[in-house]
Amino acid sequence: MADLTPTPDRPGLHVSKPSPSAPARGSAVCHCGARATATGDVQVKALVGGYTANHGPAHQKEGRK
Repeated sequence: MADLTPTPDRPGLHVSKPSPSAPARGSAVCHCGARATATGDVQVKALVGGYTANHGPAHQKEGRK
């Protein structure tokens, strides 16, 4: 399986949760240079919300940011 972890060359968002009892893990890298990681279901949900609202898709909607 390919490594899906985002990098500056391949920005994006990656979330994993190997089992229902394991905590979620997430990482995000934006082409603007911002990066973040999170562990735990609540923290990963916040990471996804922040990335979606302020990076990745938000940059595409607003053009340059």
